[in-house]
Amino acid sequence: ASLHRPDLTDMGLFVYDPTSKFFCFMKFNVVLFSSPNSRGRRFFHMVACSPGEMKQEINGKKETVKGFNVRLQDTILFPEGGGQPDDHGLIGDVPVLRVTRQGAEAVHFVSSALEVGQEVQLKLDWERRFDHMQQHSGQHLVTAIAESMFGYKTTSWELGRQRSTIELDTPSMKPAQMEALEAAVNEKIRAHVPVAVQVLSLDDPALEKVRSRGLPDDAAGPIRIIDIEGIDVNMCCGTHVSNLSHLQVIKLLGTEKGKKNKTNLLFLVGNRVLKYAEKSYSTERILKCNRYDHVDTVDKIQKTVKGLQKSNLGLLRDMAVLIAQNFKCNPERGNFFTLHKKEGDNEFMSIIANEIGTEETLVFLTVGEEKGPGLFLLAGPSGKVSELGPRVLEMLQGKGAGKNGRFQGKVNSMARRGEVETLIQEHCKNEQ
Repeated sequence: ASLHRPDLTDMGLFVYDPTSKFFCFMKFNVVLFSSPNSRGRRFFHMVACSPGEMKQEINGKKETVKGFNVRLQDTILFPEGGGQPDDHGLIGDVPVLRVTRQGAEAVHFVSSALEVGQEVQLKLDWERRFDHMQQHSGQHLVTAIAESMFGYKTTSWELGRQRSTIELDTPSMKPAQMEALEAAVNEKIRAHVPVAVQVLSLDDPALEKVRSRGLPDDAAGPIRIIDIEGIDVNMCCGTHVSNLSHLQVIKLLGTEKGKKNKTNLLFLVGNRVLKYAEKSYSTERILKCNRYDHVDTVDKIQKTVKGLQKSNLGLLRDMAVLIAQNFKCNPERGNFFTLHKKEGDNEFMSIIANEIGTEETLVFLTVGEEKGPGLFLLAGPSGKVSELGPRVLEMLQGKGAGKNGRFQGKVNSMARRGEVETLIQEHCKNEQ
């Protein structure tokens, strides 16, 4: 591949991104598509395909997914690095789930095996790529302007799934400063400032003007530079827009306290701002108020919920008393009472036990999911409770303790609750 192609950036470079503290040396080429008018679809030669696995978050849990690691003669997909997540796309009709750098090669992880030696069509997920371009170029712009306006250097950054974060080397940032910074970066976007890629040799004097934390001793090969005309010159291996106008808009959401006297600046760029506005409007429709009334509306909802919870607790207490009285009024009642209720707490169970009286009656109560976690109370004559309590705890996979005729605790599973009832009933029969 030729370096003269306008849509191709040679990645056979030693690249360093100072804000993410990332170094990489890659000998392959990556088509970066710096213009929104470009779209990724190229044919490449299959070099290797071998079994592999990757960690993937499924329903909030990290699981190991088995698949295949594919190496191509060339690629248009960016491997994760420089603080930027990887590209996604298709090899033929097979989804590329992850792209990583292993040594000097880009490795594409797929779920199905592919035939080595064939020519395959590689298609880029442009929506994901362009989103990363907007966030990454936006970070460069915010970093540069924050340093020039206030002297706040960027020490790291994170391109998140929903919002991104820049760590600034300052204990705090005033609201007026954030407002001025947001106005300044959006002014640069409206100014239609060009963004260019430069490739410099290690001995090029121009490197002295490049924003960097320095190169390692074993650095070799040319250095890739992202040049935002008249604003910032920075070493970076990531994908970027070709003009600041492609960022559309930058919204600074606010700040959070960072580590070691640092401040985390939260921001959105481009299409993420539009999605944020759309979501905000949807929230207004749900709350049936405009954004200026959000705080008051949520406060009213919270007070209403607290009131309902208080009323619910009162009803549960009344129910507990009625349940106990109903048992006591039953002329055919025995010396064992048991009840399970999904809604309830320790107080609910305690009221029932107190109302029934446990001098002669053995009471076994549980609250929570029928086969899931919950709470239990075993109350009655001290001897019986001391004998049965540990066995109940073991059968329900729980933790707890007992004294003075009461044994209670938390359990991991109510699945064997029926067996516990049978155990207690048999014990009561044998005592008669």
